[in-house]
Amino acid sequence: MRDVNSLSSAVKMQNISKSFGGIKALDNVDISFQYHEIHALLGENGAGKSTILKILRGIHSFSNGKVLIDNNPISNLTPQNAKEYGIGMIFQEMSLVQSLTVAQNIYLGNEPKTKLGFIDDILMIKKSETIFKSMGININPKEKLNNLTTGQQQLTEIAKALSQNAKILILDEPTSALTTSEVKILFNLLIKLKSEGKCIIYVSHRMEEIFQISDKITVLRDGKLINTKKINEYNLQTLISDIMGKETKNLSDFRKKTNKKSKIILKVRNVSSLNKGGNYNFDLYKGEVLGIAGLLGSGRSRIARLLYGLETKGSGNIIFKNNNIDIKNTIDSNKYKIALVPEDRRLQGLILNHSIKSNIELPNLNNYTKYSFVSDNDSIEDTKKVIADLNIKTLDKNNLVSSLSGGNQQKVVIGKWKISDPEILILDEATAGIDIGSKGEVLDLVNSLAQEGKSIIFISSELTELLAISDRIAIVGNGQIKKIISKNDLIENKNNNVSIEQQLQFLIQTSNMNEALI
Repeated sequence: MRDVNSLSSAVKMQNISKSFGGIKALDNVDISFQYHEIHALLGENGAGKSTILKILRGIHSFSNGKVLIDNNPISNLTPQNAKEYGIGMIFQEMSLVQSLTVAQNIYLGNEPKTKLGFIDDILMIKKSETIFKSMGININPKEKLNNLTTGQQQLTEIAKALSQNAKILILDEPTSALTTSEVKILFNLLIKLKSEGKCIIYVSHRMEEIFQISDKITVLRDGKLINTKKINEYNLQTLISDIMGKETKNLSDFRKKTNKKSKIILKVRNVSSLNKGGNYNFDLYKGEVLGIAGLLGSGRSRIARLLYGLETKGSGNIIFKNNNIDIKNTIDSNKYKIALVPEDRRLQGLILNHSIKSNIELPNLNNYTKYSFVSDNDSIEDTKKVIADLNIKTLDKNNLVSSLSGGNQQKVVIGKWKISDPEILILDEATAGIDIGSKGEVLDLVNSLAQEGKSIIFISSELTELLAISDRIAIVGNGQIKKIISKNDLIENKNNNVSIEQQLQFLIQTSNMNEALI
């Protein structure tokens, strides 16, 4: 490995600050990214990573500081001139069009033209072939994108950036949906691009990847620069310590009384997805909050989709109240009183251009319908009760859901299922995108539902929340539950040198280190 200190500078960010509504997302951050280098940018959710990336892509401006590209100060970065400066970003959610060919995706918005001004498809295919050849990848540019694997689509995203002469490549969680073999191909390509002089900025929560692919690591926490070190100056524990800090957040919340185990309401035995595999085994007790922890792409959300009938079960048994049940669709899950608060409330949990009342009413129409007529009075009473009980901040039940804050929207999603009186409530990233005060209210609501005897599966990437609300935590890795540990055991066996959060993060990371990637 070359001495990274001797490499030429691609990007320098000096004393960068950025605020949103008075809250500092970045506070005097200094980072330098170099050519011939893979530089990992790490931090918890909210650490400032996304803000750094969006500043480099010209999506956000910065309040204070300087950005230099090739040692030239840049006063005004925009999405367009960021491309001109050679900055290309491969997003976690790919920006490709499934119905177009590979070549059409690579040159979308930048199509080569004939002398008559028409799109030159032949040249576009030829140039795409040249790019793939330079990448050492065999992908047919004429193939429709929807026929490609997820890994091939990710490589097409990189080819698209290279077609725009990108010399600074930003990859945001690029392996979250890739197989082990696809990760190997991607890593080999990144090593090749690094050897050709590219600057690669790599964001991932997967520590084993960081130690395999990176030359240098920068850690952000709460908008501040914590450390920049060469990879050989870190080990897993010291890296987790830098990412999470020495102090455990809100430790008093962790000491909430654990609900006593009662009877098992749900058993999951060797359950797999027909298309995506996996092998899940766990029990869920009545009145329990079972937290689900795991890295992005580990298979944690697949549990929710399988239990709610959104993904077809390939094998295994789901046993509800000692009866073997078959959940083929959401009608089946509703029949067994299983409800889901999905990861994306705006797309999957709500109809934004409908009223609060309509959203609460929709999954409960059977309760309000008699002789094909809907009882509006019953619906109104239930809506008022949800608004009052969940403290939804609105002046009128008929206000559009789109007019509510993120936290109040989430309360509507939980409230509509509360009316249906589920026995099992699954929450997938229930507090994502909502403010700290609303997060506390959602967690209080989850706890109260458990106290009422509801069984809760709480999926979250926020370790503080998992420790605050869960009775037990199941750790998912590579489509399997690797370990289930009680919160009390974590607290009682706490190592004085590390926080409980750090211990849990260590368990999550090591659960995904079973396979050598390169």
